[in-house]
Amino acid sequence: MSFLKKFISLRTCFLACAFVSTSFAADRVVGANATLDIEPGARSAALGSATLAVEGDYLGLGTNAYQLSQAKYMWASFSHTAYYEDTKYDYASMVIPLPGNQGLGVSFSRFGADDIPYIREGDPLPEGTDYNTLSIADWVFSVAWGRRIIDRLDLGLAFHVLYRDMDQSGWGFRGDASARYQIKDDFYVSGLLKGWTSSAASWESGEFEYSAPEFYLALSYGLPVRYLYGKFNFYWQSAGLFHHESRNLDFEEDTKSGERIWEDPLDWLSGGRGGVEFSFDFGLKLRVGLSSFMTFKSVTAGAGLTIAKFLVVDYAFESHPVFSPVHRVSVNFSPYLFGHKPREEGHLNKTDAAKKLVTEEPEEVPAEEFVEESIQESPVPVQETVNETPAAPSAPIIETDDEVLE
Repeated sequence: MSFLKKFISLRTCFLACAFVSTSFAADRVVGANATLDIEPGARSAALGSATLAVEGDYLGLGTNAYQLSQAKYMWASFSHTAYYEDTKYDYASMVIPLPGNQGLGVSFSRFGADDIPYIREGDPLPEGTDYNTLSIADWVFSVAWGRRIIDRLDLGLAFHVLYRDMDQSGWGFRGDASARYQIKDDFYVSGLLKGWTSSAASWESGEFEYSAPEFYLALSYGLPVRYLYGKFNFYWQSAGLFHHESRNLDFEEDTKSGERIWEDPLDWLSGGRGGVEFSFDFGLKLRVGLSSFMTFKSVTAGAGLTIAKFLVVDYAFESHPVFSPVHRVSVNFSPYLFGHKPREEGHLNKTDAAKKLVTEEPEEVPAEEFVEESIQESPVPVQETVNETPAAPSAPIIETDDEVLE
C-alpha cells in the first residue's frame, strides 16, 4: 500500500512539473521586439542605418550607448517618422553627462497607428463615417549608460522595456552591450552584442517568445579635406555574426530560399549597410548610404545643419524595394550651449588634453636663431660699480669782496 502511495505521489509531481513547463514554454522566433530595431535618428538613417558606427547621434542610444562616455553637454533629442498607412514613430531622448568620462541616457518612444476602423462581430455595416476606431502601439522605455574603460576604449550598456497594446497586451525586454576602440586618429572599430539578456516578449494569452542574441561589427573612418573646407566620414556596419537572423528578413526577393549569411562570406558582406557623410566646417552635412548592400533599391540620403552650436536639425529619405519611401526628421538641442560657449577642450577631458600637450613635439629652431632669441628673451643684467664709501661732504663756499675762499 505504501508503495502505491509513493507511486501516485511521484506521478502527481511529474504531471505538475510537466504542466508548469508546458505553461512557461518559450517559442524561439526571429525578430522578437522588432520595434527596438527601428532607426530613430535621421542622421544614422541617412547613412544606411549604420548606427553602430555613428558617434554623436544621441538618438541611437539603444545601439551605440558607448558614445555616452564622450558626452560633455546635456542634449535633448526628438524625432518623427511617417510610415505608410498612417503609421508613425515618435522618439525622444535625454543625455546627461556624468563625472569621470561617463554619461547617462534615457529615451521614450511610441510606434503605432491610430483611428483604425473596425466592426464588432455581429454588428451591421456602418453608414458613412459612423464607425468605431481603435489604436495599436508599442511603447518603449530605455536607459543607457556609457563610460571610458581605458584609453581608447569605450563601453556602453542599454536596457529596454516594451509594452504592447494590440488585440492583446504584452510586455517585452532586451539588454544590449556595445563597445568602441580607437585604432588610430579618426579610425574606430565598434561591436554590438544585441540581446545579451535575450530579446523576450510575453503576451496576455500566456505565450512567451524570445530571440537569441546577435553580434555586429562596425567601422568608421574620417578623412579631412582642407581645400573643400570639410571632412569625409565613412561608416560601415556588418550583418549578424551569430547567424540567428535570417538573411531574407528584409529583402526576400534578392536571396535564396532558406540560406543564411554565414554560409558564404560574400553573402555576409552583402548583408551589411553603410554610408558616406561630408561635413562642412560651417555646420552643413550631406549624407548618402545603403540600408542593405544586397540591393540598390535601399538607397538613403539626407542632410543636417548645426545652428549656433546648440541646435542640430537632420532630415533623412529612405527608399524601399517594396513599400513607399520614408521621411524622417530629428532635432537635437543643448540647453547648456544655448547660454554658454563650448568648452575649449571639446570632447577631450583634462587628462587627454594634458597628455596631448606633453606629447606635442616642439618646432625645430636653428642654433643661431635660438641663441639670439635666448639673448633677447633673457638678457644678462649689467652690474653697476657702486662705491660703498660715502663721499666726503664738500666745504661751503664763502664769498668775500677780495676773493672767494673755499
